[in-house]
Amino acid sequence: MGERTGLITMQGNPLTLMGSPVAPQESARDFTVMNTDLEEVTLSQFRDKILILASVPSLDTSVCSEETKRFNEEAAKLGQDISVLTISMDLPFAQKRWVDEHQAANVTTLSDHKEASFGMGYGVLIKELRLLARAVFVIGRDRHVAYTELVPEVTEPPNYEAALKAARELV
Repeated sequence: MGERTGLITMQGNPLTLMGSPVAPQESARDFTVMNTDLEEVTLSQFRDKILILASVPSLDTSVCSEETKRFNEEAAKLGQDISVLTISMDLPFAQKRWVDEHQAANVTTLSDHKEASFGMGYGVLIKELRLLARAVFVIGRDRHVAYTELVPEVTEPPNYEAALKAARELV
């Protein structure tokens, strides 16, 4: 449950990350989050899928919204083997509103608000804000982490191309 500093900023202001980071080649850690129907969802429910896990601070911000729209567009082209999950601390109701408003049928939005299970398990919980840092993890069918990106400045987008390439290489 360590704290890490010096890794991310928000508008240049340093923030503290909580939890245990994962690295490539490590086993993906299970987590429990909530879907927009208020049902618990775990990593193990996505067996046999290659996953792109995108953590964002809030879908109600411009960068997070644009990122999730971009991953939604890309997910439509990835095929049945790859699923894109966007995880935030937003309440499931807010996520559902966002999905409906943007007709984002190709990504699955999941809320970590209840337990911060994902945030702590992947080392992306921002202590000062109780939001998730912007990060991307690609997990193979073997449930090993193939790719990670922790975006240093929370207000910047991730490297979409690198994450998508990492996922495609696992098909």
